[in-house]
Amino acid sequence: MVVESYVVVHNIAKRHNVGTLARSATAFGVSELILVGRREFNAFGSHGSTSHVRFRHFHSLQDARQFLKDRDCDICGVEITENAMPVNHHPFTKSTAFLLGNEGTGLSAKECEICDFFVYIPQYGDGTASLNVTVAASIVLHQFGVWAGFPERTRDGNKFIVAEKPAKQTRRSFCAETADSVIEERKSRKEQNSNGFFDESANDNPSSNLLDGLFSDVRKLQASGNGLDG
Repeated sequence: MVVESYVVVHNIAKRHNVGTLARSATAFGVSELILVGRREFNAFGSHGSTSHVRFRHFHSLQDARQFLKDRDCDICGVEITENAMPVNHHPFTKSTAFLLGNEGTGLSAKECEICDFFVYIPQYGDGTASLNVTVAASIVLHQFGVWAGFPERTRDGNKFIVAEKPAKQTRRSFCAETADSVIEERKSRKEQNSNGFFDESANDNPSSNLLDGLFSDVRKLQASGNGLDG
């Protein structure tokens, strides 16, 4: 049985944390980093690791859940709940996706609904109530890798050997998608704007500007006969 791990990112307040999560994901053998909702992110802290991990985007948690269930994958919430198990007890049985909560509020009720079980990280000191989301992810992913028996990466001196970057590179400040998916999100934002949810008329809106830039990139690629890689 091939065992894989995934990280699901939804509603994380500090977008630069995604770059640091990508670094931990590559270190601990994560197959894909799944972004739900907002597609853009800040690659700060990744140290180039975003080139070595696959990104996938979904518009909703239910879409992400269906994708993972189609791959016979458990969804594990990283949260202190009444029935959460210590992560060092390795309560895993197969491929697992780890859903991490918002830095301030933790997992929402909607996020908890899609989880099959929960783990927490035992603490032994009395100086903090919780860990930074990227630190928590690193600990959980390492524990899963130990349980799964992932082979250790080869070392060279006091560093691990980094694989060569893929030949085909894309700008890693967004999760690349198909042209149809980008068009779908563009239409959705226009509908939400007409209902007063977003104001895309503002020139200083980084999310809107990024989406427009991505859409332009898609049209250029379509014209040249190329496609976006996922």
